[in-house]
Amino acid sequence: MTMAEAKLYLGIDLGGTFVKIGIVDDTGHICRKYSFPVDQDEYKTSILDTAVISTEKVLESTDCLSLSACPGLAGIGVSATGQIDPHTGTVVGAAGHIPNYIGSHIAENFHKAFNLNVAVANDADCSLLGECSYGAAQGARNVIMMTLGTGVGGGILVDGKLVSGSRGAAGEIGHIIINDDGEKCSCGNKGCLEHYASTKALVNKVRKAVSDGSISPSCLNHVSTTAYNDLSYINGKTIFEALSDSTCNGGSDRNVLFNIVDQWENYIADGLVSLVHIFNPDSIIIGGGVSEAGEMLVGPIRNKVLNRAMPSFTDGLSIKAAELGNESGMIGAVVNYRHQFCE
Repeated sequence: MTMAEAKLYLGIDLGGTFVKIGIVDDTGHICRKYSFPVDQDEYKTSILDTAVISTEKVLESTDCLSLSACPGLAGIGVSATGQIDPHTGTVVGAAGHIPNYIGSHIAENFHKAFNLNVAVANDADCSLLGECSYGAAQGARNVIMMTLGTGVGGGILVDGKLVSGSRGAAGEIGHIIINDDGEKCSCGNKGCLEHYASTKALVNKVRKAVSDGSISPSCLNHVSTTAYNDLSYINGKTIFEALSDSTCNGGSDRNVLFNIVDQWENYIADGLVSLVHIFNPDSIIIGGGVSEAGEMLVGPIRNKVLNRAMPSFTDGLSIKAAELGNESGMIGAVVNYRHQFCE
C-alpha cells in the first residue's frame, strides 16, 4: 500500500508534560511526529487548550502540508492521561497533579476545532492496543502494560479483551497502595505505587541526591554544558546513560545512583507481582519514555518479578520493554479510533 492509498489519521498522546502529535497511517506507521510542552506556563493554559493549539500549528505547518493526504485526514485518535470515559471522551478522574484537567471534554473540543470524528481513551490503554497490534505483545491474549512517566499508568488485556470497567477507568494501577504508612500521593491517598515508581519519582530522588552532594553533578552531566545548579538536565534518559557510562562506573557516585535506581525498580516490581497474582498474564510490557533504556531497565525488574511471584504464575511469563517506545500512545490512539469507527 502506498502513502497515497493509505488513510491518514491524527494520533495524539496527551500527557502531563508533553503532547505528542503524529500523522499515522492505517498500518501503524508514523509519517510525521511532533512534540510540544503542555506545562510551559505552569498550566495557566489548560493542557487540553494547549493540545488543540499545538495540533492547529501542526496542521498549518509546511511539513504537514507536504503530505498530500494531510488536509484530508480520516479522523483523530487521542491517548490521554487520567481516567477517561471512552463513550464521551471526557476526563472523569485524575491523580490531581494537573490543574483544571478533570472534566475536560477532549472529544468535544477536538471535534469542534477540526470537524473530524474523535476517539479518546486512557494513555496506557492506547499504548497496550498499539503494542498488541504492532509491537511487543502481538499474539498475546493476557497482557499487563505498565507505563512509566509523570505518573504510572496501566492497561490490562484479559482473554484478548481490554479491561475497561464501568466507565472506562479500569487499570489505574498507579494507585495501588504499596505502603499504607507511606508518603502522600497527589491523589490524596498515602503510599501509592505512582508516588514511588513513576519516572518523575526517580528523577526527583536523583535530583535531591545531586542537590545534597550525595552524587556529583559531573556523574550525570559529564557531556553537558548546563550549569550544575540547574538540575533540569537530570531525567530518565540521563540517569540510565550515567549508569551505563564508564565515567560514572566507579566510586560512591555510581553506588548511590545504583541504589536509588534499584529501590525504584523494587517499587515497580512490587506493583507488578500483585498484578501477576491477580491476572496471571502471559506478557508484561514496560512502556513510557524511560523504557528506551531497554534491558538495563527491564532486566532487573524481570528478575525481581520472577523471583517474587509464585512459580505457577511465572511459567512462560514474558517481561520486556515496549517495542513501539514513546510512540505507542500515538499509534494506539489510532488503533482505538479504527476499532471504534472502522470496524
